[in-house]
Amino acid sequence: MRGANVALGTAGLAAFLALGEAAPRLGLVKEAYFPPTSRIAEALADEVGDSTFWQALGDTLTGWALGLAIAVCAGVVAGVVVSIVPYLREATASTIEFLRPIPSVALIPLAVLLYGTELQSVLLLVVYASFWQVLIQTLYGVQDVDPVAEETARSYGLDTWARVRHVLWPTALPYVMTGVRLAAAVALILAITAELVIGAPGLGQQIAVAQTSQAVPEMYALIVVAGLLGLLINVGARTVERRALAWHQSVRGEVAV
Repeated sequence: MRGANVALGTAGLAAFLALGEAAPRLGLVKEAYFPPTSRIAEALADEVGDSTFWQALGDTLTGWALGLAIAVCAGVVAGVVVSIVPYLREATASTIEFLRPIPSVALIPLAVLLYGTELQSVLLLVVYASFWQVLIQTLYGVQDVDPVAEETARSYGLDTWARVRHVLWPTALPYVMTGVRLAAAVALILAITAELVIGAPGLGQQIAVAQTSQAVPEMYALIVVAGLLGLLINVGARTVERRALAWHQSVRGEVAV
């Protein structure tokens, strides 16, 4: 089954690349705005050989990794604390529901005013967007704890930390890992968006520079890199999730199939 899926995926990708090559050459789209796949591949090869590209990639990954790490730590801690402290969940519910829907891009003017085009601007947007993914999943995970298991732990005299470690965390971990996987993708989107709009160093800035200088193949090559980066991050996050949840029935069932 897995081999068939890989074959179908490869065939779909090959068809997509062939369509990208044929469309501009057949005049379906203007080549000046959408170059053939072969020209984009050549531009990508040139970019890979340029040290500026690697510096930009490093800047993007730095903003992504730092922002994601901060968001995950803050989201997990906040979710657990809000859930276990009496009445804190009810006291913060309206605030969370008010702040969570605010688009991170709406904070771009604030980020520019506070930090200009520095890394902190990227981190502000990345952390804000990713934090909610982790927090909400953590809240759901803690809410899913079996009350009987919780009461049993109390009856055996386990303190708060022991209950969190042995009862709450194993139940919440699958939800937390889902939140981390979603946050990883969101963090990359916001990192590149911040670089593109604000002008912070990274792949987004290089895409904007290529666009303004009419270097269309180079622009598409950098967009392809951003897409590949997102794919690698998603695959990596799923791999980490499967390893962290190797004991969980959902992962064991998936491996068995």
